[in-house]
Amino acid sequence: MKIGFIGLGNMGAPMAANLVRAGHEVAGFDPAVPMPEGVSPAPDAAAVAAGAEVVITMLPNGQILRSVAAEIIPAMNAGAVLCDCSTVDVESAVAVARQAQDRGLGALDAPVSGGIGGAAAGTLTFMVGGSDAAFATVGPLFEIMGQKAVHCGDAGAGQAAKICNNMILGATMIATCEAFALADKLGLDRQKMFDVVSTSSGYSWSMNAYCPAPGVGPTSPADNGYKPGFAAELMLKDLRLSQQAAEGVDAATPMGELATRLYAEFVEDGDGRGRDFSAMLPRLAGQGRSRS
Repeated sequence: MKIGFIGLGNMGAPMAANLVRAGHEVAGFDPAVPMPEGVSPAPDAAAVAAGAEVVITMLPNGQILRSVAAEIIPAMNAGAVLCDCSTVDVESAVAVARQAQDRGLGALDAPVSGGIGGAAAGTLTFMVGGSDAAFATVGPLFEIMGQKAVHCGDAGAGQAAKICNNMILGATMIATCEAFALADKLGLDRQKMFDVVSTSSGYSWSMNAYCPAPGVGPTSPADNGYKPGFAAELMLKDLRLSQQAAEGVDAATPMGELATRLYAEFVEDGDGRGRDFSAMLPRLAGQGRSRS
């Protein structure tokens, strides 16, 4: 398949490389980073889109997505599919899908879960919104880049699923870090805490697969000085998207709102920027109740 790929940073580059290794012809554009091996560089985004059967984008936010879409949609051939794998606001995803459909294109919003490690290993999960036909076209590529792709519904449904998932993740990571910080002050050994919680009702992905305590549970960013697998500022971005969406549909999300505030304090007023989102543990462990 002839594929265009726009946005070849920490996530996009390994995703594109996996497509190349699977035998696909991939042209890429990113003004900020070098091309991965095997990806043919293009002079601009429109050149990437010209003649491509599928154009995949991995971009920082909805505003940039809208700008790139305005450039590439006129250059795409009728029947091609624009598959955006960024995490953006639902409104931008729907607007870009409508713009693509008006030009006879397929469109998918397909944000991912799994982080940089999942992108490199080809084990991402894709949450996908868009038509059945577009999903069928891109399905074989999802199988190369990931371990699972869930067709969540019409345009915007993929973004909705992603922000709901990450609102849960942000809140449960904070609760997990709070529990370890409390266990420390109660004199409970962290390993014993993990042994109990990981096999009882406190079980969660944050505890069992991505434990924020160094030396406890499977290897995680906590064991690498909290070098980010999923950066705290990206968690803050996703939490803010969840609250923007909640405001738009008048949904009560008090835990999501609190998690957003706590990550904002961590990233913007603390030392969270450039660290993994699980580095909330040393932050909370260093605080007393009067600061919580």
